[in-house]
Amino acid sequence: MDLKDKLLSSYMAFEEKIDENSSLHEMRNQAIKNFENKGFPSKKEEAWKYTSLNKVIKNDFSVFPKSEPAVEFKDVKKYFLHDVDTYKLVFIDGKFSSFLSQTTHDGIDVCLLSSVLNKPKYKLVLETYFNQVASKDESLTTLNTAFAKEGAFVNIPKGKIADKPIEIIHFSTGNEAAIMLQPRNLIVVGENAHVQIIERHQSLNENPVLTNSVTEIFAQKRAICDYYKIQNDEQSANLIDNTYIAQKQESRVAVHTFSFGGNITRNNLNFYHQGERIDSTLKGITIVGDKQHVDHYTLVHHAKPNCESHQNYKGIYGDSSTGVFNGKIYVEKEAQKTDAFQQNNNILVSEKATINAKPQLEIFADDVKCSHGCTIGQLDESAMFYMQQRGIPKKEARALLMYAFTDEVMESVKIPELKQRITKIIANKLGVNLGFDL
Repeated sequence: MDLKDKLLSSYMAFEEKIDENSSLHEMRNQAIKNFENKGFPSKKEEAWKYTSLNKVIKNDFSVFPKSEPAVEFKDVKKYFLHDVDTYKLVFIDGKFSSFLSQTTHDGIDVCLLSSVLNKPKYKLVLETYFNQVASKDESLTTLNTAFAKEGAFVNIPKGKIADKPIEIIHFSTGNEAAIMLQPRNLIVVGENAHVQIIERHQSLNENPVLTNSVTEIFAQKRAICDYYKIQNDEQSANLIDNTYIAQKQESRVAVHTFSFGGNITRNNLNFYHQGERIDSTLKGITIVGDKQHVDHYTLVHHAKPNCESHQNYKGIYGDSSTGVFNGKIYVEKEAQKTDAFQQNNNILVSEKATINAKPQLEIFADDVKCSHGCTIGQLDESAMFYMQQRGIPKKEARALLMYAFTDEVMESVKIPELKQRITKIIANKLGVNLGFDL
């Protein structure tokens, strides 16, 4: 039985066990029908032209874990941002770990998606937000909708500022020979509210894992949301990350994606503007080697006047790794005075590394300021020579140049402890001690 058939038969068993209201039940049925019709995406689709899941889906993934996972804090402490106090939502093989988590309902909600799906008091939240911005057509998103059961629910009410960052961490233990996980996150940031969120998916051994994650973010008027994705998993892990963001008037949402680990990583990041004077920021750093594959697919849909979007992705590719950047800016006729910028810069440090870049602009308004740029090259040999002439060893000179290349993205990270952590990861990926105060 292939993975598609296994998922369809598993859904039938899942449907029989779950007790939900009729509207959610119908939503799931429509979603699984879409996946049944479309199946897993292939390279025949333009959006997946450079990324193939064929080898991944040949694994015999368990859809539901058979054993109760047990994880000690000492074994996973290094994956937490432990040098700053945070709220924590921790999931182990798809199940919530109350032992490792710190939730709250004191002024803000940092809790479980299952609360929204199952408790009557959240009925209005469910009807207003759940599956309202996520794609009803994209096959992997609808697959997640069909099986959505658990994940993070964050609700920052009007005028509230989250008093500390929120960490959302999904661990896979490897208790199964291979496992598929489908977490679902729902983030609601109210009018004039502010939140910082850090998300991570982490395998604890080398057993294959396929994570098909969906996150919906709703930013109301003048809301501010800073979202950071840390992707530094084992090379047996595969991540499909689907993030959908709806922004209202004068809201500001920034998503930073740091891709360092994993086998195949696909980031689908979609921004939808639903008001004027919106600011959207999409930034990322990718540093990979071996045969790793990282694919960034972005969309900013400008539908209203006087809005801005800023995209800046940096990639460093070594060995036989592959990078993909497919960035799209769509400006509707009504979206006059749009200011949209897109930049993708890449360094190939190996002759066998590959980058496929496809920046796209679709503009139907005539009073806009839109630009895009893409570069693919190697390190500046003259700069290398200059540094070596001044006593800096070649290895350290290369590392300093590559770190400087990423610094334009790093400088916009607003959590100092997170910035320091990512800098250390970058130094480790570059194989050096950068040797300056962080």
